Amino acid sequence: MQSYKNLFLIGTSHIAKESIKEVEDVISKEKPEIVALELDKVRFEGLMNKETGKIQFKHIKEIGFKGFIFAKFGQYVSKKLGKYVGVSPGSEMVKAAEIAKKNNCRIALIDQRIDITLKNFSREITWREKFRFAFDSVINIFKKEKIQVDLNKVPDKEIIVKLLKIVKDRYPNFYKVLVDDRNKFMAKKLFILMQNYEKIVAVVGAGHEDEILEEIKKLEYAN
Repeated sequence: MQSYKNLFLIGTSHIAKESIKEVEDVISKEKPEIVALELDKVRFEGLMNKETGKIQFKHIKEIGFKGFIFAKFGQYVSKKLGKYVGVSPGSEMVKAAEIAKKNNCRIALIDQRIDITLKNFSREITWREKFRFAFDSVINIFKKEKIQVDLNKVPDKEIIVKLLKIVKDRYPNFYKVLVDDRNKFMAKKLFILMQNYEKIVAVVGAGHEDEILEEIKKLEYAN
Protein backbone atom coordinates (compact mmCIF):
# COMPACT_ATOMS: atom_id res chain seq x y z
CA MET A 1 0.00 0.00 0.00
CA GLN A 2 1.12 3.54 -0.73
CA SER A 3 -0.20 6.73 0.80
CA TYR A 4 -0.11 10.30 -0.44
CA LYS A 5 -1.77 13.09 1.55
CA ASN A 6 -5.36 11.89 2.11
CA LEU A 7 -5.16 8.99 -0.36
CA PHE A 8 -4.37 5.38 0.52
CA LEU A 9 -3.63 3.38 -2.63
CA ILE A 10 -3.73 -0.42 -2.47
CA GLY A 11 -2.21 -2.42 -5.32
CA THR A 12 -3.83 -5.84 -5.56
CA SER A 13 -3.77 -9.08 -7.49
CA HIS A 14 -7.28 -9.93 -8.67
CA ILE A 15 -6.89 -13.62 -7.74
CA ALA A 16 -4.77 -13.44 -4.58
CA LYS A 17 -6.15 -14.28 -1.13
CA GLU A 18 -3.55 -11.89 0.26
CA SER A 19 -5.27 -8.99 -1.54
CA ILE A 20 -8.68 -9.87 -0.11
CA LYS A 21 -7.31 -9.69 3.42
CA GLU A 22 -5.39 -6.47 2.76
CA VAL A 23 -8.36 -4.50 1.46
CA GLU A 24 -10.48 -5.71 4.37
CA ASP A 25 -7.82 -4.74 6.93
CA VAL A 26 -7.05 -1.31 5.44
CA ILE A 27 -10.66 -0.21 4.94
CA SER A 28 -11.69 -1.46 8.39
CA LYS A 29 -8.76 0.35 10.01
CA GLU A 30 -8.84 3.64 8.09
CA LYS A 31 -12.63 3.94 7.75
CA PRO A 32 -12.41 6.34 4.79
CA GLU A 33 -15.27 8.44 3.49
CA ILE A 34 -14.74 6.99 0.02
CA VAL A 35 -13.61 3.60 -1.24
CA ALA A 36 -12.54 3.97 -4.87
CA LEU A 37 -12.44 0.88 -7.07
CA GLU A 38 -10.66 0.17 -10.36
CA LEU A 39 -13.99 -0.66 -11.98
CA ASP A 40 -16.61 0.94 -14.17
CA LYS A 41 -20.35 0.54 -13.62
CA VAL A 42 -20.73 -2.46 -15.93
CA ARG A 43 -17.89 -4.46 -14.38
CA PHE A 44 -18.91 -3.49 -10.85
CA GLU A 45 -22.48 -4.68 -11.34
CA GLY A 46 -21.23 -7.84 -13.02
CA LEU A 47 -18.96 -8.68 -10.09
CA MET A 48 -21.53 -7.91 -7.42
CA ASN A 49 -24.21 -9.93 -9.22
CA LYS A 50 -21.74 -12.70 -10.13
CA GLU A 51 -22.47 -12.22 -13.79
CA THR A 52 -19.54 -12.65 -16.17
CA GLY A 53 -19.01 -13.50 -19.80
CA LYS A 54 -21.52 -10.96 -21.06
CA ILE A 55 -19.42 -9.94 -24.07
CA GLN A 56 -20.94 -11.63 -27.11
CA PHE A 57 -20.51 -11.61 -30.89
CA LYS A 58 -23.10 -8.85 -31.17
CA HIS A 59 -20.72 -6.52 -29.33
CA ILE A 60 -18.03 -6.75 -32.03
CA LYS A 61 -19.58 -3.85 -33.93
CA GLU A 62 -19.29 -1.69 -30.83
CA ILE A 63 -15.87 -2.66 -29.46
CA GLY A 64 -14.13 -4.02 -32.57
CA PHE A 65 -12.92 -7.52 -33.37
CA LYS A 66 -9.53 -7.19 -31.67
CA GLY A 67 -11.15 -5.80 -28.54
CA PHE A 68 -13.62 -8.69 -28.55
CA ILE A 69 -10.89 -11.32 -28.89
CA PHE A 70 -8.81 -9.69 -26.18
CA ALA A 71 -11.78 -9.54 -23.78
CA LYS A 72 -12.70 -13.19 -24.32
CA PHE A 73 -9.06 -14.27 -23.97
CA GLY A 74 -8.73 -12.25 -20.76
CA GLN A 75 -11.88 -13.80 -19.32
CA TYR A 76 -10.64 -17.30 -20.15
CA VAL A 77 -7.21 -16.79 -18.58
CA SER A 78 -8.64 -15.10 -15.45
CA LYS A 79 -11.08 -17.93 -14.86
CA LYS A 80 -8.40 -20.58 -15.34
CA LEU A 81 -5.96 -18.86 -12.97
CA GLY A 82 -8.72 -18.13 -10.46
CA LYS A 83 -9.79 -21.76 -10.48
CA TYR A 84 -6.18 -22.83 -10.00
CA VAL A 85 -5.75 -20.76 -6.82
CA GLY A 86 -9.35 -21.11 -5.63
CA VAL A 87 -10.20 -17.41 -5.83
CA SER A 88 -12.72 -15.87 -8.23
CA PRO A 89 -11.20 -13.01 -10.28
CA GLY A 90 -12.11 -9.67 -8.74
CA SER A 91 -12.85 -11.09 -5.28
CA GLU A 92 -10.81 -8.34 -3.65
CA MET A 93 -13.02 -5.71 -5.31
CA VAL A 94 -16.15 -7.47 -4.05
CA LYS A 95 -14.67 -7.62 -0.56
CA ALA A 96 -13.74 -3.92 -0.71
CA ALA A 97 -17.33 -3.05 -1.65
CA GLU A 98 -18.72 -5.23 1.14
CA ILE A 99 -16.42 -3.74 3.80
CA ALA A 100 -17.15 -0.23 2.51
CA LYS A 101 -20.87 -0.84 2.97
CA LYS A 102 -20.30 -2.32 6.41
CA ASN A 103 -18.37 0.81 7.47
CA ASN A 104 -20.80 3.24 5.83
CA CYS A 105 -18.24 4.34 3.22
CA ARG A 106 -19.31 5.61 -0.16
CA ILE A 107 -18.09 3.76 -3.25
CA ALA A 108 -16.55 5.52 -6.26
CA LEU A 109 -15.97 3.72 -9.56
CA ILE A 110 -12.88 5.32 -11.09
CA ASP A 111 -11.96 3.23 -14.12
CA GLN A 112 -12.69 4.07 -17.74
CA ARG A 113 -15.72 2.36 -19.27
CA ILE A 114 -14.76 -1.10 -20.50
CA ASP A 115 -16.37 -0.59 -23.92
CA ILE A 116 -14.25 2.52 -24.49
CA THR A 117 -11.07 0.69 -23.48
CA LEU A 118 -11.83 -2.25 -25.79
CA LYS A 119 -12.77 0.07 -28.65
CA ASN A 120 -9.45 1.89 -28.23
CA PHE A 121 -7.70 -1.48 -28.12
CA SER A 122 -9.22 -2.47 -31.47
CA ARG A 123 -8.27 0.85 -33.02
CA GLU A 124 -4.70 1.19 -31.74
CA ILE A 125 -3.27 -2.33 -31.45
CA THR A 126 -1.18 -3.02 -34.56
CA TRP A 127 -0.89 -6.27 -36.50
CA ARG A 128 2.81 -6.22 -35.69
CA GLU A 129 2.02 -6.34 -31.97
CA LYS A 130 -0.52 -9.11 -32.54
CA PHE A 131 1.99 -11.27 -34.40
CA ARG A 132 4.64 -10.50 -31.80
CA PHE A 133 2.25 -11.57 -29.05
CA ALA A 134 1.53 -14.84 -30.85
CA PHE A 135 5.26 -15.44 -31.29
CA ASP A 136 6.01 -14.64 -27.66
CA SER A 137 3.23 -16.97 -26.53
CA VAL A 138 4.90 -19.82 -28.38
CA ILE A 139 8.39 -19.23 -27.01
CA ASN A 140 7.02 -18.12 -23.62
CA ILE A 141 8.88 -14.83 -23.21
CA PHE A 142 8.15 -14.59 -19.51
CA LYS A 143 9.75 -17.96 -18.89
CA LYS A 144 12.70 -16.84 -20.97
CA GLU A 145 13.08 -13.82 -18.70
CA LYS A 146 13.02 -16.21 -15.72
CA ILE A 147 10.17 -14.42 -13.97
CA GLN A 148 8.40 -16.53 -11.38
CA VAL A 149 5.15 -15.38 -9.80
CA ASP A 150 3.31 -16.83 -6.79
CA LEU A 151 -0.35 -16.52 -7.80
CA ASN A 152 -1.46 -16.61 -4.17
CA LYS A 153 0.30 -13.32 -3.41
CA VAL A 154 0.64 -9.86 -4.89
CA PRO A 155 3.87 -9.91 -6.95
CA ASP A 156 6.84 -8.01 -5.54
CA LYS A 157 7.29 -4.52 -6.94
CA GLU A 158 10.52 -5.54 -8.66
CA ILE A 159 8.68 -8.27 -10.58
CA ILE A 160 5.82 -5.95 -11.51
CA VAL A 161 8.24 -3.32 -12.84
CA LYS A 162 10.05 -5.96 -14.88
CA LEU A 163 6.80 -7.33 -16.35
CA LEU A 164 5.51 -3.86 -17.22
CA LYS A 165 8.80 -3.00 -18.91
CA ILE A 166 8.52 -6.11 -21.10
CA VAL A 167 4.98 -5.16 -22.09
CA LYS A 168 5.86 -1.51 -22.70
CA ASP A 169 8.90 -2.37 -24.84
CA ARG A 170 7.33 -5.12 -26.92
CA TYR A 171 3.71 -3.94 -27.08
CA PRO A 172 3.76 -0.12 -26.76
CA ASN A 173 0.20 0.45 -28.00
CA PHE A 174 -1.07 -2.35 -25.80
CA TYR A 175 0.58 -0.65 -22.83
CA LYS A 176 -0.78 2.76 -23.78
CA VAL A 177 -4.39 1.61 -24.05
CA LEU A 178 -4.57 -0.81 -21.14
CA VAL A 179 -2.20 0.83 -18.67
CA ASP A 180 -1.15 4.40 -19.43
CA ASP A 181 -4.49 5.82 -20.64
CA ARG A 182 -6.39 4.20 -17.79
CA ASN A 183 -3.88 5.39 -15.20
CA LYS A 184 -4.41 8.97 -16.37
CA PHE A 185 -8.18 8.51 -16.29
CA MET A 186 -8.14 7.09 -12.76
CA ALA A 187 -5.71 9.73 -11.54
CA LYS A 188 -8.11 12.49 -12.62
CA LYS A 189 -10.97 10.82 -10.80
CA LEU A 190 -8.90 10.39 -7.64
CA PHE A 191 -7.57 13.95 -7.83
CA ILE A 192 -11.14 15.26 -7.74
CA LEU A 193 -12.05 12.98 -4.84
CA MET A 194 -8.99 14.18 -2.92
CA GLN A 195 -10.23 17.75 -3.19
CA ASN A 196 -13.65 16.88 -1.82
CA TYR A 197 -13.14 14.23 0.85
CA GLU A 198 -10.86 13.93 3.86
CA LYS A 199 -9.81 10.31 3.37
CA ILE A 200 -9.93 7.97 0.36
CA VAL A 201 -8.88 4.35 0.03
CA ALA A 202 -8.40 3.29 -3.59
CA VAL A 203 -8.14 -0.34 -4.71
CA VAL A 204 -6.36 -0.83 -8.03
CA GLY A 205 -4.44 -3.60 -9.77
CA ALA A 206 -0.81 -3.96 -8.75
CA GLY A 207 1.41 -1.98 -11.09
CA HIS A 208 -0.93 1.00 -11.45
CA GLU A 209 0.01 2.75 -8.20
CA ASP A 210 3.24 4.56 -9.13
CA GLU A 211 1.96 6.03 -12.38
CA ILE A 212 -1.36 7.05 -10.83
CA LEU A 213 0.48 8.93 -8.07
CA GLU A 214 2.76 10.59 -10.63
CA GLU A 215 -0.27 11.75 -12.61
CA ILE A 216 -1.97 13.09 -9.47
CA LYS A 217 1.12 15.13 -8.66
CA LYS A 218 1.16 16.51 -12.20
CA LEU A 219 -2.47 17.56 -11.82
CA GLU A 220 -1.68 19.27 -8.52
CA TYR A 221 1.20 21.16 -10.11
CA ALA A 222 -0.97 22.21 -13.07
CA ASN A 223 -3.65 23.52 -10.75
